[in-house]
Amino acid sequence: MPKNKGKGGKNRMRGKNEADDEKRELVFKEDGQEYAQVLRMLGNGRCEAMCIDGTKRLCHIRGKMHKKVWIAAGDIILVGLRDYQDDKADVVLKYMPDEARLLKAYGELPENTRLNEGIVDEEEEGSVDDYVEFEDEDIDKI
Repeated sequence: MPKNKGKGGKNRMRGKNEADDEKRELVFKEDGQEYAQVLRMLGNGRCEAMCIDGTKRLCHIRGKMHKKVWIAAGDIILVGLRDYQDDKADVVLKYMPDEARLLKAYGELPENTRLNEGIVDEEEEGSVDDYVEFEDEDIDKI
């Protein structure tokens, strides 16, 4: 039998908690970066996000965050823009809900940005509940 040379299996990573609950310094965008809201997750470490500048971009989650920071639809993220591809970006940081509220209060995010809720399609917002109403008379005829 081969001798185990590593420090354990994949369950070893489960025990590590990198102190996410402790307060961290709020990171503002620099040049070459933009705030974005995740529209949907695509799998394979990618997501589709609507940047604050109005551009929809395909974002790649960097390896440092890949299985440690969970990103869902509706989250506010900081993306690094690419010089050579305008429609693609790299996820640099995910903001916690309280950090996103602070960004909105400081005026970094526009007022119409919806926080703490998943992205709802335009079709679902205006739709009325679809239901079929049967009358008792029709049942008796059958």
